[in-house]
Amino acid sequence: MQRVLPSLSAYPKIETSFEAAGSLLGTNVNDTGTYWTVIRSDGTHYGEGQGVMVTRAGKVATWTGHGVSVRNKDGTASYRGALYFHSIPPRWSRLNKVAVLFEYAIDAAGTHTPNIGNGSSVRRPAQKLGRGSSYAAALN
Repeated sequence: MQRVLPSLSAYPKIETSFEAAGSLLGTNVNDTGTYWTVIRSDGTHYGEGQGVMVTRAGKVATWTGHGVSVRNKDGTASYRGALYFHSIPPRWSRLNKVAVLFEYAIDAAGTHTPNIGNGSSVRRPAQKLGRGSSYAAALN
């Protein structure tokens, strides 16, 4: 879901909310988040967001993040930034001490291919971001 927010600049500010399923440090999670982006004068986008990851057992980790993106004329885009976690599950506690870098690409059809963390890998086919979309990352 998207909506346009009031902006203090001449450039549009768009908010997006999503739900996704994947894995984090080997644990299956549902990730729900909201982020906003603003288009900057050079055509790049800057954004900030927050969200919550919940395991099947009900364990919770929250995240905040920020990043930049570049959109290409062919409809593709690439995003890079950092996430900061506050985690209750002991298995994820090491995430509380670091900035977790992310990068993801969007092809011309809108398919997202994320990579989160150092040496991470996508384990399931990426789908269009939105309700029920899928991603997986393994942090070493």
